[in-house]
Amino acid sequence: MPLSEHEQKILEDIERSLQKEDPRFAQQVTRHSLFSLMSQRIRIGVLGFIAGFVMLMLFMVSLWIALAGFGVMLFSALFVYQQLRRIGSDRRAGGKLSMSDILGRMGQRFRGDRRGDQG
Repeated sequence: MPLSEHEQKILEDIERSLQKEDPRFAQQVTRHSLFSLMSQRIRIGVLGFIAGFVMLMLFMVSLWIALAGFGVMLFSALFVYQQLRRIGSDRRAGGKLSMSDILGRMGQRFRGDRRGDQG
């Protein structure tokens, strides 16, 4: 739902006052988008899942380490799922996006970033 002209004017006034009061904070907010924060959290969750898997493979050393690894994997998977749902609900464009659309967009963005770094 688009903002009315009055609401848009109020929002612009708030942005200008924020930039005057705390320019460093305003710059930080404009530099980091919600999507970049969520994708960073997803990366952390995937690393946690991998760490849990490694712990699970250490079941020969200790059963307790393996159980803790399973717990870490479960927590990480739920954390990643929650972040993907949040991205999906925040990036609605006329309807709910599917998980495959979100993962496809993340893959395209990652490949685009890598190509940009090389050239």
